[in-house]
Amino acid sequence: MSGDRCLPQHHIQDDPTFPHPLVVCPKTKPCGYREAMSLGNKYVRLNVGGMLFFTPLQVLTRQNSLLKAMFSGKKEVFTDKEGWILIDRSGKHFNSILNYLREGTVTLPKGRQAVQELLAEAKYYRIQGLVELCQNTLQDNKEQPMCVIPVITSCKEEEQLIQSSSKPVVKLLYNRSNNKYSYTSNSDDNLLKNIELFDRLSLSFNSRVLFFKDVIGDEICCWSFYGQGRKLAEVCCTSIVYATEKKQTK
Repeated sequence: MSGDRCLPQHHIQDDPTFPHPLVVCPKTKPCGYREAMSLGNKYVRLNVGGMLFFTPLQVLTRQNSLLKAMFSGKKEVFTDKEGWILIDRSGKHFNSILNYLREGTVTLPKGRQAVQELLAEAKYYRIQGLVELCQNTLQDNKEQPMCVIPVITSCKEEEQLIQSSSKPVVKLLYNRSNNKYSYTSNSDDNLLKNIELFDRLSLSFNSRVLFFKDVIGDEICCWSFYGQGRKLAEVCCTSIVYATEKKQTK
């Protein structure tokens, strides 16, 4: 990183490895932004959400932004007792902000959430070019669903899907609108638990097993297992009773 550095508080000193000489305020007389400018200080000390940065003034004022307004005297700045200029934002992506101001471009962080976080910071600092870069990246790289679960609506469609699959098949039938049965007090809870279990399994094993849902059968909740094009097992799971024969619990 050229020209800026995140430094631990109370340990600022001249650093011979730094590419430019650091201008350090004496500990006995902390200097704020205006004093530093009067001394010809070309570096600015920033405390961004608890993270400390040294960066050249020319970087902060290079592009039209909130930072340029702050460090060209158009907007009031606040310093702590040690002379660090306070910015009440997260410092997590501030290096990316500085790099963009310096170079006019930046390598965006990995992951959609991280880019969204950087976008929020770019909007706060009013850096339009970085805002557009983040927005275009998010638009071009929309996350794809982890897996797609077919929903069967006809017996013919179900048969074709099972016969054409080279993988084992798991089918979950759920049909809460079926009024052939009377529901117990726990029926809906049991149905939701089965749906949640099916969703977890499909996310974990979709590369090895074909999962699909059926909403046309006579049962309320039923798991079916297929291999080599034929049904191997079936389990019905919802707690219901037959409306005509109350003693039989399914």
